[in-house]
Amino acid sequence: MLARLTTLAQELAGAFRPTTVVELVARALAELLKPDRLSVILLHAESNRLAVTYDTHPVPARTDDPLLQLALRRGPLAFPRDVGEEARRRGADLPGDAPSPGSWLGAPLVAAGRTMGAVSVSSERPGVLGNPELALVSAVLAQAAIALENARLVELLSSAKREWEKTVDAISQAICIVDAHGTVRRANRVFADLIQTAVTAIPGRPWLGLLPPAWSDPVARAIAEPSASTAEIRAGDRVLLLTAIPMAEPGSAVLVFEDQTDRRRLQEQLIQSEKMSAIGQLIAGVAHDLNNPLASVVGFSDFLAEASDVPPSLREPLQVIRQEAERAATIVKNLLSFARSQQGERTRQPIRALLDSTLALLRNQLMAHKVEATLEVEPGLPDVEVNANQIKQVFVNVINNACQAIASDAPSGRIWIAARRVRDSIAVSVTDSGPGMTEDLAAHVFEPFFTTKREGEGTGLGLSICQGIMKEHGGHIALDTRPGGGATFTLELPIGARAARAEAAPVPPGEPKPLSILVVDDEPHILHYMRATLESWGHTVEVASDGTYALERALAGPFDVIICDLRMPHLSGREMYTKLARQDPRVAERII
Repeated sequence: MLARLTTLAQELAGAFRPTTVVELVARALAELLKPDRLSVILLHAESNRLAVTYDTHPVPARTDDPLLQLALRRGPLAFPRDVGEEARRRGADLPGDAPSPGSWLGAPLVAAGRTMGAVSVSSERPGVLGNPELALVSAVLAQAAIALENARLVELLSSAKREWEKTVDAISQAICIVDAHGTVRRANRVFADLIQTAVTAIPGRPWLGLLPPAWSDPVARAIAEPSASTAEIRAGDRVLLLTAIPMAEPGSAVLVFEDQTDRRRLQEQLIQSEKMSAIGQLIAGVAHDLNNPLASVVGFSDFLAEASDVPPSLREPLQVIRQEAERAATIVKNLLSFARSQQGERTRQPIRALLDSTLALLRNQLMAHKVEATLEVEPGLPDVEVNANQIKQVFVNVINNACQAIASDAPSGRIWIAARRVRDSIAVSVTDSGPGMTEDLAAHVFEPFFTTKREGEGTGLGLSICQGIMKEHGGHIALDTRPGGGATFTLELPIGARAARAEAAPVPPGEPKPLSILVVDDEPHILHYMRATLESWGHTVEVASDGTYALERALAGPFDVIICDLRMPHLSGREMYTKLARQDPRVAERII
């Protein structure tokens, strides 16, 4: 018997699950006492409810079994005979439909002053189970209770460990805990993915052997800081923010690695957007300032060309001056159109005009990279209903990308732009003689933040925005490319239904009559050329360089027409019109 108890003690020392402890105890009691029935009831730690965990009878006992309850609440007890009578004396009535056992004993499982269950042992033979057997059962249950308490603590520890792992694994940051000796004690799965090591292989290893060598210095400095500190770490094209939080033991810390790559890209994109907005405002301002002198050049060249006393030798130079000034004005107009804020209004536009103005914007850049661009438009193409600024933005982006692709691979190259009708759409293809790209790269070109350019040369948003603009217009953009074979972007825009327009009846030409005209502009040269031109046509002209003075003259004198600039100091053209409309609506109707 002593040998069996020694064996049981050894077996219980290695049991860390309650069910294992119960099985070991039940087997030992069955070998030592050879009972006809053995039942075990345990209190579940989490639910705090009793459950029968072991029973040798084919029909397991219920938790409210009188003998089990007697063992739990009044044990240890031994009834060598007259079990039913002894039980009744202690307030437990056995069921009358079943025979009472010949002998019985029961004892509770108690550890650290807490009752956690009970054991009921019965035999059909009277006198078999008595006080000696009860002493044996009590000794066995004392060991079992300690083993059950240890198993419960181990289970709680394991449960806490699982909960910790689930919690930290749900966090998007990579976390690891380093002790004072530089050994990693715990880490979550995000950290394991970051260093590409199995999470089970991390604990117990030094952090220096787990992290890339380039991270060693910033991590060591962060751990050495007495208070929480941060450091930036680069891993290829990724940017990580390291936060080291010191623990109680000097040299130990919680390391948190947070991927900042997408956030940095968004920040860079915001900065880039602000720069582009500022550039757009600058372009708009410069374009407006250039328009005034260009208007003077065009106007005076027209004025001189119409003069009868201009020598024939000067007519061709005057024509060149006018043509070049108009060319400059067209460039300024394209810049101004491209820099303006995008409006939602769509109008019908000829595709050639959109492509011509785009190429005019990119002419200098194409020349700088020695890239020749050719445009071929199929005759008779219908107009497309588009937001001109947005579609030009798409064309600029695609052609500019083609130019940069050529410049990255060769000293010169060509871009072929073609527009043709494809069913109910206009297809514009942009083909370059650049290096092309692999199938893997081509699959990602329309994804936000994807770029093949070097850092700082692009945000990776251009083609993504282009795709969005094309979808808003009911069209799409596609790429066909192969390594060494250039790339072709095809943009398809729906033609849409042409709106019926009533043809205006032609106005028969009449004999022009002299008009009284007020010209308002803050540019002296424009006032000069406008007065000279209009007077040469036989009109009476009065000029005003200030909106306030012009308002007084418009109200005082009868003018047939008032030609007014929009942007002027003190009182703008719009403000002047508003005041005229309030004071004399008939005069306000004559402003152009």
